[in-house]
Amino acid sequence: MSAYLNEMANAVTISESDDETRLVRVDKIASSTINLGLTHEFEITRKCEAREGNVVIVRTLTDNATYNTIELVTGRMAKINPGDIIAGVLGYRRALKGFVGDIPEKVEAGDRLHLLNLGGLIGRCLGHHHSLNNAIEVEVIGMPVSDGRILNIAQHAVALSDRLDCSAPLIIVAGTCMNSGKTYAATEIIKHLARAGVRIAAAKLSGVACLRDTLNMEDHGAIRTMSFLDCGLPSTVKLDDLAPMAKGVISKLSEVEPDCVVIELGDGILGGYGVDSIFADEELMKSCAALVFCANDFVGAWGGRELLAERGITIDVVSGPVTDSQMGADYVMKELGVPAANAVNDGERLAKLVKENIEKWSR
Repeated sequence: MSAYLNEMANAVTISESDDETRLVRVDKIASSTINLGLTHEFEITRKCEAREGNVVIVRTLTDNATYNTIELVTGRMAKINPGDIIAGVLGYRRALKGFVGDIPEKVEAGDRLHLLNLGGLIGRCLGHHHSLNNAIEVEVIGMPVSDGRILNIAQHAVALSDRLDCSAPLIIVAGTCMNSGKTYAATEIIKHLARAGVRIAAAKLSGVACLRDTLNMEDHGAIRTMSFLDCGLPSTVKLDDLAPMAKGVISKLSEVEPDCVVIELGDGILGGYGVDSIFADEELMKSCAALVFCANDFVGAWGGRELLAERGITIDVVSGPVTDSQMGADYVMKELGVPAANAVNDGERLAKLVKENIEKWSR
């Protein structure tokens, strides 16, 4: 797992001899800090530490016409204004159609970094998709401290687990990349199964910290939702194995006694967020009753089938933009031999196919 989860015991301790602390009031608290239950006033230190998951207080310096909002801990989206004081979290991002950023080796008060996502991840932007303006630049003010230690979102995290303590079947929604229809497919499945009286828990187990998708799952009928953020992870970049995190989250969700657990895997089965490690875990795959794969086009659908087949994994339903037209759905069904269901036009059929697979798995 990422180094900061294994090294929390070695976190920097701040004392009066190290650095003078002071009170700061922030304008906006980003959703990536939600585990800590922060208030708007912080005691901060200027002695910072470049550790993934550390909370960092920054002042916005620039604007961005296409990426100028931040998700608050309430889930509400708020406009970012130059000069805002924001509480965010140090983290990595590897978005194919967004920002790419790292945590620098050293972070000091006065440094200029960037806002990397809606959830308030802070890092050094290395590049971005051509459709976006430059990332909003921020100035580091300091890091909040409590009991002499810098706050880190791993401090109130769900424990990782080596075993899956959940008897409910898993419905896994994966795809070729971001923006391939995964969240829409997951929420349509949740909506129609919930309307049929199924108790559903849901999780997002890869990607970058943001509450939007899990809140969307709740809005469509999930009785409880969680994500990698609940395990103290600002993103799943640089994780070699997501399985211990996934098992910890799913086992925690089992406490509400769901009939099934819908899982969305953010990003694609290839990429920088470690999604492939989920498919490499035998215990998780044995609990998977239905695998829904979302693709943008024929090549993506075919490639997803081939890549997963190499691991002995079969796709149960194809969805996403490739099924937006009858031509695409026909190709998937006739040429790939996989059922196809468009989440936008026929979410009820998608849920029906998933339910049939759950019943087959249960038998």
